[in-house]
Amino acid sequence: MPLLVAAYLGGLLTLASPCVWPVLPIVFAPSGRPWRAQALPMLAGMALAFAAVGTLGGVAGAWAAVAHDGARHAALAALGLFGLALAWPALASRLGRPLVALGERIGGAGAGARAGKAAPLLLGIATGLVWAPCAGPILALVFAGAALQGVQAATPAALLAYALGAATSLGLARLAGSRLLARRRLPLRAAEGLRRAAGAAVLAAVACIALGLDARLLAPLSLDRTTALEQALLQRVGIAPAAGDSGAAAGGLVQRVSAAGPAAPGRPGLRSPPVEGWMPSLDGATAWLHTPPLTRESLRGKVVLVEFWTYSCINCLRTLPYLRAWHEKYREAGLVVLGVHTPEFAFERRTPNVQRAARDLGIGYPVAVDSDYAVWRAFGNRYWPAMYLVDAQGRVRHHQFGEGGYAETERFIQALLHEAGRDAVPAGVAAPRGEGTQAAGGPQPPSSHETYLGRRQASGFTTAGGRLQDGPGTRYAPAARLHEGQWTLAGEWTVGDESAQAGRPGGRIVHRFRARDLHLVLGPGDDGRPVRFRVRIDGGAPGADHGTDTDAEGSGRIDAQRLYQLVRQREGARERLFEIEFLDPGARAYAFTFG
Repeated sequence: MPLLVAAYLGGLLTLASPCVWPVLPIVFAPSGRPWRAQALPMLAGMALAFAAVGTLGGVAGAWAAVAHDGARHAALAALGLFGLALAWPALASRLGRPLVALGERIGGAGAGARAGKAAPLLLGIATGLVWAPCAGPILALVFAGAALQGVQAATPAALLAYALGAATSLGLARLAGSRLLARRRLPLRAAEGLRRAAGAAVLAAVACIALGLDARLLAPLSLDRTTALEQALLQRVGIAPAAGDSGAAAGGLVQRVSAAGPAAPGRPGLRSPPVEGWMPSLDGATAWLHTPPLTRESLRGKVVLVEFWTYSCINCLRTLPYLRAWHEKYREAGLVVLGVHTPEFAFERRTPNVQRAARDLGIGYPVAVDSDYAVWRAFGNRYWPAMYLVDAQGRVRHHQFGEGGYAETERFIQALLHEAGRDAVPAGVAAPRGEGTQAAGGPQPPSSHETYLGRRQASGFTTAGGRLQDGPGTRYAPAARLHEGQWTLAGEWTVGDESAQAGRPGGRIVHRFRARDLHLVLGPGDDGRPVRFRVRIDGGAPGADHGTDTDAEGSGRIDAQRLYQLVRQREGARERLFEIEFLDPGARAYAFTFG
């Protein structure tokens, strides 16, 4: 329910976003019909079409994108005819005759009249097929949930709520405008001139959408205006983004902790966390690392810390020093640290990749490989990282979503170990220091947010030539200027659902960001050969601001699919222009994260 509320309110905010400008002439075009007969069915059709297309795009494959492209072209043609009909009333009469005649042929004169009345609904469906609201935090959260949880009722419901919010704001604005015009009756000639002007505006809007100008020119303005508002809204209703450093979406670290209960038996300084429910099943894990398969029954009598993570997530990497420290400190006292690796990207589903990551990251505690999301769904989890603390009786007693809360979580570990009758429970709080990507984040949260480069969740993209294109081998001309949070491509690229792949040497990605650290999830091509790259900051070598995966000259090499730290600024978070050039073909880029 909080997600539906946030989605509806996020839709209401679209009226303040320039991304909605292209559909305004269509919504506000005069028709001579009452508001209920014209605007209401049109906005309903727009909401239904957007929810249907968004659901398919979020959970279906490439075929849905191809189908949508065809429907979108047809919708643009229909809207073009609508604009022409507004400009030339005689054409409107001719265009309406076939629809009415078809209805009369099928069901008589009454059906023909009803067919004519259906025109606003069809117009709304066409509008919904071409309307592309900017993918801010709320929409990104919905699509990320669809990608992770699969086909569920929440996806179309949230998209419909978003679209209904947008329809509400547009409908109220149109109603107010209609009443204002009704008070000031226009002469016939002026009304005709208004109609023709509306037709010209609709045609201009169709041209804008067809040429991709809405994405290239209006999206940056929209993101600047609404991202902060949507982020504040998510926090207000108690929803946090759900992946990486931002829930696959939109910035800000999530910290949700359960409240403490009474004092732990025998330890007045420790508070016992409340009971939240029984530990769900671990069945469905596709593989196990460092242990035979574990079950709830085999873990009974142990205190268990279940942590959901994925190895390309910067926030997950920064929690690892604490998990390793707790594993070493409390395992003799009866604590089992259990990592549940649930993938975000397709390459993280492969067990050999998880094995390699666990080895490289120094993970020695048990890991359940949850490539089918079975354990994720059993827990009803939505976050990376997420910790669930289970007592010796198998009851969930504490949860922590996102980074932070380490001291409180460790004291709860101690309290539950004492509850279980363990005597030699170490005291004190661990303070491990991570290195590289596992080092703690900067003192201030980054103002730049996680940025996906794949078509499914891409946001902030701009170029001199329009929007991200389907199909292999598209050449992109970089944007001449970038605002903070924007990125662009240069050279030959193939953009898929999850990643952008450089087709030839010299492909570049440029991103203007403000954060201490910049990371990029990268992988080599299909042949697995290493790919060389070069990083520039503000046009020059990074020098002392290079990350652990580059040198002072900016040189580095992609040897595996993982997260690479490319920038760590020594003077803290500043706005910089980042550029990476791939010197060999085949490199795949998935997502920027910041710290």
